[in-house]
Amino acid sequence: MATEATTTKFHNSDFRAVPPPPDYLPEITVAPHDGLHFWQFMIAGSIAGCVEHMAMFPVDTVKTHMQALGSCPIKSVGVRHALRSVLKSEGLPGLYRGIGAMGLGAGPAHAVYFSVYEVCKKYFSGGDPNNSAAHAVSGVFATVASDAVFTPMDMVKQRLQLGNGTAYRGVLDCVKKVLKEEGFGAFYASYRTTVLMNAPFTAVHFATYEAAKRGLIEISPESASDERVMVHATAGALAGASAAVVTTPLDVVKTQLQCQGVCGCDRFKSTAIRDVTKTIVQKDGYKGLMRGWIPRILFHAPAAAICWSTYEAAKSFFQELNACTESGTIT
Repeated sequence: MATEATTTKFHNSDFRAVPPPPDYLPEITVAPHDGLHFWQFMIAGSIAGCVEHMAMFPVDTVKTHMQALGSCPIKSVGVRHALRSVLKSEGLPGLYRGIGAMGLGAGPAHAVYFSVYEVCKKYFSGGDPNNSAAHAVSGVFATVASDAVFTPMDMVKQRLQLGNGTAYRGVLDCVKKVLKEEGFGAFYASYRTTVLMNAPFTAVHFATYEAAKRGLIEISPESASDERVMVHATAGALAGASAAVVTTPLDVVKTQLQCQGVCGCDRFKSTAIRDVTKTIVQKDGYKGLMRGWIPRILFHAPAAAICWSTYEAAKSFFQELNACTESGTIT
């Protein structure tokens, strides 16, 4: 009887819910993408970028020397000859000249790079992890933003790599001299070329990485979690090598623009890509546009493997940290 009375009571038509006050706003919780917040993507990207570029810096130095024209110390296009010449003229420290500029630029640039990519990927993919077009477009947006941050320090880095200690004493000295002699615009002389190079580079890179990662996981789904570092490294290496080959000619043009006038390298009246390309072809033939393609692959394949595995590891760390925080394990 008590149960029936209770049931009747709560089904009484006169019983109505109390309406919420007019200023009441329900709490809305938005789940962060991949379980991470924007600032966590930035930190993960910054760590990955620094580790990648610091580890591969000597290869980048050899590539820069090979791509420079004019009366610079390195005239041979061979990797072995370029490496031998750098070691002979400057010793082992010569391979690391300019690494300070790289450190100053890589961290902030990659923080922007990966955070913008993740935000755009979430927006454009519509929740579809197999949307290669969304990955490619997101990569283009990411590189436009990150290149605006990285290009000035990349220019300083390449000039220091070629300067053998005589043109510039360090990062600050290089910045001061460039501002005084060439103006602020010199820091962005290659920005247009860099974006035009990195847009297809990142489009190929991110689309290849996501597809390769998905394919490798599908091959062995039961061991994907145990071998995730190997999966990310392999997918990253494939993506880096593929993108590097496609964009080498534009990378040569970029190096020419950033290093003009340094150590006897050519100066250009125009920064137009067509004019610089024509000068390179006239002086060195079409093969000149592929200068440094071998060290470029040797750089980008392992660099991408290091970068992606580091980035994914950092993301996993933050995901576990967030899970522990939400469960109350960490106070």
